[in-house]
Amino acid sequence: MSTLQIAVGLTLLAGVVGMAAAAPEGKPDLKPAAAAGAEPQMMAPKPGPHHQHLAMDVGTWDATMEAFGPPGTPPTVSKAVEVNTLTGNGLWLVSDYKGTFMGQPFQGHGVNGYDPAKNRYNGVWTDSLITSPLILDGTCDGTGKVRTLTAQGPTPDGGTTTFTMVTDHPTPDTRTFTLSVPGPDGKQLTMMKISYKRRK
Repeated sequence: MSTLQIAVGLTLLAGVVGMAAAAPEGKPDLKPAAAAGAEPQMMAPKPGPHHQHLAMDVGTWDATMEAFGPPGTPPTVSKAVEVNTLTGNGLWLVSDYKGTFMGQPFQGHGVNGYDPAKNRYNGVWTDSLITSPLILDGTCDGTGKVRTLTAQGPTPDGGTTTFTMVTDHPTPDTRTFTLSVPGPDGKQLTMMKISYKRRK
């Protein structure tokens, strides 16, 4: 049973209980709670300021990815296109990234949102190089232009590490994304940088 079915069922149940409580004993109130054919009403969450921060990413973006190897070696550069849309009445940002990585086709898909109860950004990311989704969690700065999310992910040796992902919006039509992990000395080591330019 879906979440929506459960919510609708609880709404109908609450209406029936309320009718029974309001009716005099022995005289059930048979009046419908709403006009025939009307759907039960439920309170849906509304997008807030933090969802507007997510909306800054909406559009089609040309991307240049730089993947960094061992220190002293030049980065591997590749091109891609990312298309971002809003869904769920503006509550969720959906991202589709298509390009190449290390000479191979690369596709990524993400969904990002904001949880007002926890005051945290959240999301999930999948792509053609991983077999388990990355579960994202994080915050933004006071302007909403810089979001910092983290996720636990696998390492080549079979272990796990913390990925730190920072999205910055220096202008309305440009943004950058960096992915870093703890290096051998404990300091953050940048593994990837993506520079985006909004397509007009």
